[in-house]
Amino acid sequence: MKKNIVIVLLCAVCFNSQAQTKPAVKKKPATMQKNTATTTGGVVLNTSLDSLSYALGVLDATFFKAQGVEKINYALMNKGFEDVLRGKNTLLNNQQCDMTVREQLQAFMHKKSEATIAEGEKFLAENKKREGVKVTPSGLQYEVIKMGDGPKPSDTSTVKVHYEGFLINGKKFDSSRDRGEAISFGLNQVIRGWTEGVQLMPVGSRFKFYIPYTLGYGEQGSGSTIPGGSMLIFDVELLGIGQ
Repeated sequence: MKKNIVIVLLCAVCFNSQAQTKPAVKKKPATMQKNTATTTGGVVLNTSLDSLSYALGVLDATFFKAQGVEKINYALMNKGFEDVLRGKNTLLNNQQCDMTVREQLQAFMHKKSEATIAEGEKFLAENKKREGVKVTPSGLQYEVIKMGDGPKPSDTSTVKVHYEGFLINGKKFDSSRDRGEAISFGLNQVIRGWTEGVQLMPVGSRFKFYIPYTLGYGEQGSGSTIPGGSMLIFDVELLGIGQ
């Protein structure tokens, strides 16, 4: 979650991607290259250092905005940046910085996802009253569409399934059926709602799962398709075990 780690990873991805898709080309040293791109604010990036500085700002801001951060004290952020680069003593040590970032990002994510969490909890409270819906001690809800007669998997089994995933508003965010190809994976490699729920299914069964955010992707969500705090609905058909 630390921004320096994010930057390093993003840069590594970019470099690796270029290395795999393009042949090596001799280039001038970075200090000799010029970039005259202009930003939307009218700022001109005249040098490679200008481009690097702006790019670091964009990457950091993109990451923090996705976590729900709405405001930053730019003067103090720049102070911390300069203190490290110039070898000065910092006001917080690395451990304190890591703890501060983690705690504050958690608070921002919680605030950002509050409305989504409340909407999901309201849905689950009403859904469990419907005939045929069962609730496990963890809060997972499910209903049986079709009950198979095969064996049940364990939490370490590899299973083969067809599935569709929906948000509470009915938006489909994933579907093996639409792709026309079933998927296999280990039950210990997926979200907790799947790990628990699929173990309830004999092979040949088709269940619908209603997964609280605590058994899904939490307050952080997943990418741009699953917002933080989302309750998820999955239509799952268990085709086999160990495939």
